[in-house]
Amino acid sequence: MNLANLTFQSIRFLLVPFALLYGAIVWLRNRLYDNNVLKSTSVNMPIICVGNLSVGGTGKSPMVEYLLRLLKDEVNIATLSRGYKRKTKGYVLANESTNALEIGDEPMQFHLKFPDVVVAVGESRLEAIPQLLHDRPKTQAIILDDGFQHRAIKAGLNILLTDYNNLFTRDFFLPTGDLRDERSSYKRAEIIVVTKCPAALTEEERNEIKAEIKPLPHQQLFFSTIEYGVPYHILHPQQEYQLHKQLEVLLLTGIANIEPLKEHILSNSYTYERITFSDHHIFSIDDLKEVRKRFSKMDHETKIIITTEKDAVRLDKFKEELEDLPMFVLPIRHRILFNGEEQLKRSVIDFIQQFSTKNDKSQGTQKH
Repeated sequence: MNLANLTFQSIRFLLVPFALLYGAIVWLRNRLYDNNVLKSTSVNMPIICVGNLSVGGTGKSPMVEYLLRLLKDEVNIATLSRGYKRKTKGYVLANESTNALEIGDEPMQFHLKFPDVVVAVGESRLEAIPQLLHDRPKTQAIILDDGFQHRAIKAGLNILLTDYNNLFTRDFFLPTGDLRDERSSYKRAEIIVVTKCPAALTEEERNEIKAEIKPLPHQQLFFSTIEYGVPYHILHPQQEYQLHKQLEVLLLTGIANIEPLKEHILSNSYTYERITFSDHHIFSIDDLKEVRKRFSKMDHETKIIITTEKDAVRLDKFKEELEDLPMFVLPIRHRILFNGEEQLKRSVIDFIQQFSTKNDKSQGTQKH
């Protein structure tokens, strides 16, 4: 551990009293929901919630995309996010002219990659869902992006993500750790996915993690790894670039967890430099000037700039400034390990179909 990390960890340890206070507030809030003092509202619609117990970096956006790929040809699916760091307020439905400033970077990413999928944002999911269904009445299921701790809506299927390198079982409340919810809240999930696992995760390691998490009888446990695709030009997606060992990379990111990306770049290039911003950073023209300056100082014969898909939607407004830069976007997706993909797909589709069947029977009974 380097000096900077050691100092950071020391500071976090000193914040234990604040973490205990935060944990007490979270505990009280959960008990109020558990005892129906605060109400959770059920919606007459299959609601799939993708979330975690910690702040950032577990791969929620790639998991939403993974589910969209699984479901978009099966049902009329929609996504609903908060729209973090957008410049608008309230409910917004994405359309042909929407940009990242209006709906946020991650929803914009969904909108660009899945143009036939309904994408909406709203701080209050409880208020946004009826508006979404009014605007898109053919919607058959909704994916709530990052909604696990927002208990005002009761999802029918909760998919909880936890990072292999920072399992919720080993974490602590903010600001000492990364937890924003109780560890015991994992019991509310129907599906748990351990994300960012090594691709060569062994059965023994899998069983050790399962024993540590202790999934309940009704819970399914899956393991996933990150797979990176071929980088494509930020302005010309048809133009691809294969990483190679004679390449120098300038890595430009504004994401929560850069470690897996760093490892991928390191193992697939000669060397790299990086410009790192905070998660959801709104890029400015001065940032682009700094990128250009840093890139010009790199003296390797073969060099490119790599950024993430999430960052790319926030850079899209600088088309003119980016035109002459070799900036490429590195796509990312989940791959379910231990041949679990079909089981996960079946579980999600069965939930939607069973909900619809149950709803049809209920409506039929009411008509009689």
